[in-house]
Amino acid sequence: MHSDLKRRPSAAQYLRDRWGIACSTGTLANLAVSGAGPVYRLAGRFPVYAVQDLDEWAQQRLSEPRRSTSKHRAS
Repeated sequence: MHSDLKRRPSAAQYLRDRWGIACSTGTLANLAVSGAGPVYRLAGRFPVYAVQDLDEWAQQRLSEPRRSTSKHRAS
């Protein structure tokens, strides 16, 4: 398998290790059903995720830098 493509267990581990996003294989599966997760492709019957797509999805989930917990969320 190409090193830039990860199956779900490796993709979930990558998101945890690289971005600190709590993610499991089941979470990625549920997000794929709802369309709210990272872009994926099928390799036969197996979903695979490109590292670039995982990075883009993770970056979209992160807030702006903050210095205080009292800062209000923008709508």
